[in-house]
Amino acid sequence: MHKIEHIGLAVKSLSASVPLFEKLLDTTCYKTETVASEQVKTAFFQKGETKIELLESTDENGVIARFVEKKGEGMHHIAFEVADIRAEMQRLRNEGFVLLNEEPKAGADNKLVCFLHPKGTNGVLIELCQESKPGEE
Repeated sequence: MHKIEHIGLAVKSLSASVPLFEKLLDTTCYKTETVASEQVKTAFFQKGETKIELLESTDENGVIARFVEKKGEGMHHIAFEVADIRAEMQRLRNEGFVLLNEEPKAGADNKLVCFLHPKGTNGVLIELCQESKPGEE
């Protein structure tokens, strides 16, 4: 793993949260995106080397909606950048970690992603992400 790629925060409403984080971080949201397969709308902020992703559910029964209902708004996941996501997935499987998906999938911000089960990572949802190359999914 190279570095923290971003920190994901679950929110009830991007329309309420984007202006709040623009003021807080003193920067503008540089990108919004809907990831239909994950039932989520995202908004990204960059402050120095730190990237923040806000996540709003597009479905009342979606993963983010259930997370907010159960735990409230707040920290959802930490994403680590990797050079070779498939190799890192295999390494982590070999180390005994439980992955939530068998193959990398397309995520927001032009990334291939995979999540580790939080039961094996002290309750923190960990995302692996790799820049997606053209035609790769």
